[in-house]
Amino acid sequence: MPTFAYVVKDKAGRTHNGMLETPSRQSLIELLWKQDFVVLSIEERQAARRMAAWSAPRVPAQHLVIFARQLATMVASGIPILGALDILQSQLEDRGFRQVLKQIQRDVESGSSLSESLAKYPRIFSDLFVNMIKAGESSGRLDEILDRLAGYIEKTDGLRRKVSTSMFYPILVSVLAAGITGFLVIVVVPKFREIFTSLGGQLPLPTQLLLNASDYLRRYFLAYVAVGVLAVFAGRALLGTKPGRLWFDRMKLKFPVFGPLLQKVAIARFARTLATLVRSGVPILAALEIVARTAGNAAIERAVMKARTSIREGVNIADPLTQSGMFPPMVTRMIAVGEKTGELEKMLSKIAEFYESEVDAMVSALTSLIEPIVIAVLGVIIGGIVVALFLPIFKISQLVTG
Repeated sequence: MPTFAYVVKDKAGRTHNGMLETPSRQSLIELLWKQDFVVLSIEERQAARRMAAWSAPRVPAQHLVIFARQLATMVASGIPILGALDILQSQLEDRGFRQVLKQIQRDVESGSSLSESLAKYPRIFSDLFVNMIKAGESSGRLDEILDRLAGYIEKTDGLRRKVSTSMFYPILVSVLAAGITGFLVIVVVPKFREIFTSLGGQLPLPTQLLLNASDYLRRYFLAYVAVGVLAVFAGRALLGTKPGRLWFDRMKLKFPVFGPLLQKVAIARFARTLATLVRSGVPILAALEIVARTAGNAAIERAVMKARTSIREGVNIADPLTQSGMFPPMVTRMIAVGEKTGELEKMLSKIAEFYESEVDAMVSALTSLIEPIVIAVLGVIIGGIVVALFLPIFKISQLVTG
């Protein structure tokens, strides 16, 4: 609902101003006339409201789960939406989320539906969240759909955290390894050069190569940093374009080890999201559009949007998904069977459960495999530097004792 700023005069000639949300400019004028005001100006402030909505704080998934579950419990108990929102916003610890719920409560009081009020805060409530609430309102099963929505958020957020955790450790260790190696080569190695120069003689080949590498890195360190910064900015600019993002997302699915994991995550998310929307009564075309936007991968998004177009033209979902090459044959065949038997939601749920268990197993295997590999690589690099530095000293000791 748009917000209007108005300036009016009363019967005594005093000027008043304020802001009010109304369905239209004309409805605001009629409301002010009924109060015997003379309207001087009315200005729509929808842009400011939209900016405030986009600047709303991000809310953790756990808070959304609690919000959905508690609202579902209160609605099922017969508490009106306004009363439920009042209770929820009064007990929230997150100040930003509490302010948003207060505004949502005001919107519902002014006549907006819950789904319309939530849609004004896209940073907090996704299209999937809003459309499922809308389906719950139209079907009279809001409490059931809120509970289902909470379960969906828990599962998808749990899947995301598992993958993030599995990747965090090797990335952290790799960064530490690079930092330690850089410190040794740039700071420590040059100090040993002075010792080796005072000793004289020919240095062993590994030591000479290490010293050359140290000189090279120190000489061109700033150039490497500048190239690295430029590469980051160029990469971000490339990923900001549709062709660049599509190419990168396709390449991600082909990465060794992590590519199959990312593909399984994308398929699990696709199946879980579509199953939840279909089961909640969201129309299939709207559901596929939401699934495409929440896929997290441009290649998967493109395949889903092609499937949406084919349905609009009277074709099934499975064929364009098969032609995209993004989905394994088992997935597309199960979807085809679900379409033919009228049990698409059931088949999608089975696909989601299967791939979520696959992700669990793969994450566990990767975690146990990557840890010793990273430690071994780190040991080889740092151990090699230490050995190269001490080789001349060992050689001198042998000459002295000999």
